[in-house]
Amino acid sequence: MPIPPPSPPSGGHDLHVPDAPELLPYLPMLYVAWADGDLEPVEIRAICSRLGTTEGMDENCQQFLDGWLDPEDPPSATDLTTLLATIRTAAASMAVGERRSLADLGVELAAAAGHQTSVAERQALEAIETSLGISGREAVRRLLSPERAAPDPEGPSPAFDVAAMTRFLDGDQAAIRDKVRGILSRPEFSYRYDLSREGYREQVLDWAQALAVEGLGALSYPEEVGGEGDLGAFIAAFETVAFHDLSLLVKLGVQFGLFGGSILQLGTQRHQERYLPQVGTLELPGCFAMTETGHGSNVHDLETVARYESQTEEFVLHTPSPAARKDYIGNAALHGRLATVFAQLEIGSEHHGVHAFLVPIREEDGAVCAGVGIEDCGEKLGLNGIDNGRLWFDQVRIPRQNLLDRFAQVDADGTYRSPISSPTKRFFVMLGTLVGGRVSVALAGLSASKSALTIAIRYGARRRQFGPDGAAETVLLDYRTHQRRLMPRLATTYALDFALSHLAGQYVDSSSDDRRAVESLAAGLKSYSTWHATDTIQTCRETCGGQGYLAVNRFAALKADSDVFTTFEGDNTVLLQLQAKSLLTGYARQFGEMNVFGLAKYLAGQAATAVAELNPVVTRRTDEEHLRDREFQLAALEWREQHLLTSVARRMKKRLDDGMDSFDALVEVQDHVVALAKAHTERVVLEQFAAGIDGCEEPALKAMLGSLCDLYALHRIEADRGWFLEHGYIESAKSKAIRKLVTKLCFEARPQAVPLVDAFGIPDPVLAAPIAFLP
Repeated sequence: MPIPPPSPPSGGHDLHVPDAPELLPYLPMLYVAWADGDLEPVEIRAICSRLGTTEGMDENCQQFLDGWLDPEDPPSATDLTTLLATIRTAAASMAVGERRSLADLGVELAAAAGHQTSVAERQALEAIETSLGISGREAVRRLLSPERAAPDPEGPSPAFDVAAMTRFLDGDQAAIRDKVRGILSRPEFSYRYDLSREGYREQVLDWAQALAVEGLGALSYPEEVGGEGDLGAFIAAFETVAFHDLSLLVKLGVQFGLFGGSILQLGTQRHQERYLPQVGTLELPGCFAMTETGHGSNVHDLETVARYESQTEEFVLHTPSPAARKDYIGNAALHGRLATVFAQLEIGSEHHGVHAFLVPIREEDGAVCAGVGIEDCGEKLGLNGIDNGRLWFDQVRIPRQNLLDRFAQVDADGTYRSPISSPTKRFFVMLGTLVGGRVSVALAGLSASKSALTIAIRYGARRRQFGPDGAAETVLLDYRTHQRRLMPRLATTYALDFALSHLAGQYVDSSSDDRRAVESLAAGLKSYSTWHATDTIQTCRETCGGQGYLAVNRFAALKADSDVFTTFEGDNTVLLQLQAKSLLTGYARQFGEMNVFGLAKYLAGQAATAVAELNPVVTRRTDEEHLRDREFQLAALEWREQHLLTSVARRMKKRLDDGMDSFDALVEVQDHVVALAKAHTERVVLEQFAAGIDGCEEPALKAMLGSLCDLYALHRIEADRGWFLEHGYIESAKSKAIRKLVTKLCFEARPQAVPLVDAFGIPDPVLAAPIAFLP
């Protein structure tokens, strides 16, 4: 029985609808042409021309087709819906054939209605399809698939034991990490989004006190003052807390790390016994008052003065100018009662440089102490759970015993003594308190990156958008662009995990002899990790679209609260310059300040070092086996670092030979110096990632980590391939091969992306972003 075609479009034409199966071959073509948008005149002419040459088309059929091809009277939405229903009804009774095109479908429709399409008609159909530029196979699928297929609810299976990966990443501190995870998962640590600034600060204080009750604050303090003497455990606990609210993290860092740490590291036993038991329990909230309005990174030139008076055996603290106010001091605006204040020590006419003093700023009842000025910094970009404030002092007197005197003592008569004769060395030893902060901030940045990636990758593995007609919509993470944005950052996060574990271990185990090397490494890795966090969080937010913009999905807090990581505990760019100076002088012992007294001789030797002849095989090989070879990857990053070191040495030596001051010479080559520090840090990260993999005994974990290491290394080379090409280390064909392999490695990592972020071990109540838990 013939299937009647639909009515022609209404709009002024009174057309008779013939009962004509010979029209059926043209219906799919008509629908697709109009459904994709109004027909262009050139398309109408092409169709009319082909239809005009069709044999056997009677007048009524021709009139019907002409009605559907009138640009002045396009079909309505109802007409198109009816036409589509007619096509699907006709196709429903047909056996599935090889429908490679709309012409194939039209021929089958006609055949099912008893009409055999002639060769001329078939040629006309194919010509029309060609002239319209239609992708026939996709158009057929769209026509005949009224609904999308249901998505597969299950993702790829893990290729490794997720719990084993978590244990491997947790290392020797798994017990304390698990303890912190358990505490943070308790209901009282749930996030609140309805608090005022004042309420938020009190919430953070309550959380911090709860952690102090659990003994986390005093972990690194000696047992005799209520601690456990375990610095490694404290660092691991701090890193784990960074999965949670970052205001809480900073509150802990200020109280137990900076304030308590200054008493532990700069004070003597009497200071520790008197203060640390109360510091560790948060009974005595305190501050670390180093930064001034006019001096941040330049601690050497702080302006706050501590003048000693032998008659009263007191130090008199004074703020000489508004620029000398202590600024951005955590705990100062509301909760702090005692502050470690860094000030220039003056005894008579002698100036002894920056020292640390314990200065009361509030009484037990919260009243501000006499002579102390306090101002709330107010609303900030982020970390508004921290009561940052400004401090200034108007002839504030403190007893002589309040000098933290581990490295320098002042006798009652004003005699100054120190076991470290060099003022420069003494200054840097006292600043060693900052190294722990930099290690901790680097780890906090890493944890923030892990949180962001876990949310974005879990969401990307469930959220669907677009896809082929008739098939389930495509998971976001299956798009190559999505993989390209997230997988390299996931690989870098894993790489940093191993590098920062190495740094933390070096810091915990370091002695006075190798502390400067640890300081240099901490400067580079703090910069690298926190810049990575800023970039990763932003990218993850973007990959989650509008959902990522909702506060409840946590990117708002992650972005705002971590942004300051790039500048506190040392501005990243300044830290890289400090690291580069250390590279140039091998611990920078001759540097002192920014005056590089011992530099010239070292640079003369470096400038005379010739760059090794490049191996043509290295520059040209493009096979995957070579590109994934760890020796090649390490050699590439080592070569870049050494080339930058040698070339900056040459530039420096030329300026010094011309009589330029060493400070001015360094300023002129700052961009080069920063590039050197970044190259050095990336090489260290790759080395430590590779070393960590070598220490893994589980084959499945080792294989997974090895693939991530390849991705990290090659992505770093790809990111700087302009430099490698410019300096002849690789040729264009190799650059292209690296780019293709990075894309392939992203694709290979995709099925394991969710297990890889699950291995970070972030508890669900702590992650707490609804989009990370889509069904």
